[in-house]
Amino acid sequence: MSTARLSDRLAGHQPLVLGLFRIVLGVLFTSEGAATLFGVLDRKATPTGDWPLWYAGVIELACGALILLGVATRSAAFLSSGAMAFAYFTEHQKDGLFPLQNGGLSPALFCWGFLLLVFFGPGALSLPGLLRRGATSPARSGPHAAARPTSSGEAG
Repeated sequence: MSTARLSDRLAGHQPLVLGLFRIVLGVLFTSEGAATLFGVLDRKATPTGDWPLWYAGVIELACGALILLGVATRSAAFLSSGAMAFAYFTEHQKDGLFPLQNGGLSPALFCWGFLLLVFFGPGALSLPGLLRRGATSPARSGPHAAARPTSSGEAG
């Protein structure tokens, strides 16, 4: 198989793979927030209002859930990327230059993964996209089907 044909085949799957990447990143980030705030997953809960960990947990839980669902993905990813950059430079960088030296591998990977979502968006399988697709589905039937607006906003 030629490289061009392989590249074309892979390019057709980019939205789905990006959506799966977003979902996995969202699950991982949400679990970090849940562990920080509620003391689940073998972690002790951080006291309410404790700077900066408790606030980071709120960002992780809320933004992670938004990213997981694909709702306001770019905004949530921007805030999350910044929070992870802050965590890396304030908590980890002082212990060494490289993430493997300073224990900052997770914040570094999260930061760059979220930055990717800021520029590329949610990909496939986002909740708004799935709802939009369901609203314009040709399977609409019933007595009120004609009164429902189409994707262009006009009555169909």
